[in-house]
Amino acid sequence: MALVRAPGVRTEAPAIAPLPETLRDTGLYADWDTRTVAPDNLPFAPQYPLWTDGAAKSRWLHLPAGAWIDAGDPDAWVFPVGTKVWKEFRFHGEPSETRLIERTAAGWRYASYVWRADGTATLAPARGILNSTQITAGVRHAIPSRTDCTACHEAGPSRLLGVSALQLSDDRDPMAVHAEPVPEGGFTLSDLVARRLVRHLPARLTRVSPRIEGSTPVARAALGYLHGNCGMCHTGVGEMASLRFVLQHSLGGKVEGQPPALGTSLAQPSLFRTSMLPQISARIAPGQPDASMLIARMDSRHPVLQMPPLGSRLVDLDAVALLRRWIAEDTRHVPPTGGTAR
Repeated sequence: MALVRAPGVRTEAPAIAPLPETLRDTGLYADWDTRTVAPDNLPFAPQYPLWTDGAAKSRWLHLPAGAWIDAGDPDAWVFPVGTKVWKEFRFHGEPSETRLIERTAAGWRYASYVWRADGTATLAPARGILNSTQITAGVRHAIPSRTDCTACHEAGPSRLLGVSALQLSDDRDPMAVHAEPVPEGGFTLSDLVARRLVRHLPARLTRVSPRIEGSTPVARAALGYLHGNCGMCHTGVGEMASLRFVLQHSLGGKVEGQPPALGTSLAQPSLFRTSMLPQISARIAPGQPDASMLIARMDSRHPVLQMPPLGSRLVDLDAVALLRRWIAEDTRHVPPTGGTAR
């Protein structure tokens, strides 16, 4: 039977407290003066970290008491209301900003807190800060707007990009670019499962730690980098589905043949065409990094070419070198399949 709303009765969104004006009041620290993180905020490190102009990072996950993550879909974990994640960015050893992502009863919200010279950290404007901490001569870090945060975090099936079965796997990739060790007191996927903070994860992913099965160690690391740095948008679903370009590594089922990152890129025509690169027409030209649009766009910070389009002002030279090696060595003899996005 359909529900009928009584005349004059309005359904209103739940009232949500405004974002705290200071980082001190977000719940990250048990003691602000000593910068002691609260014990129920759990440190972690994804195995394929997002590149942010060489920033050093620390991350913490908070789940409400008695709550847990539903991992029935291993590519789209469902987090309980009250979940918080903080990520601190440091340049030259000093904190620059700390970002907060929180799931409220009304949905996800995003904020950045700017570290000041006096040791305080205050809420950044919703529009972000275009020129914040100096990274290198003539280049300054940009703190994203809340709209930018939404664009990245809500483009794919998961809102917390570094908190996933693959990113937290105990089988960590030794060749991952900018790899970070699990921090002291930190957790991995098996820890979350053992503590029943993650439930309903498919049994095959608890018996064997998830990993990317690349044809070589270089291929595994290259596909992992693309997953961690590009796969949040290039998922094959949502607003970018029409591109049929998938760089997310799915754990949702058995992959027949090539992984989507190869099937949708190797010898596939690039839909991005520009007079600045008239000679490049393929997403990945087998064995030819210089003829691959993927490399050309990652290796540029021209505003028209840059990829990813947000989040960095410097080229990730280590990643470009890895991807060039992968294309030159590992795709030369891989037959293109004309694979499609899922």
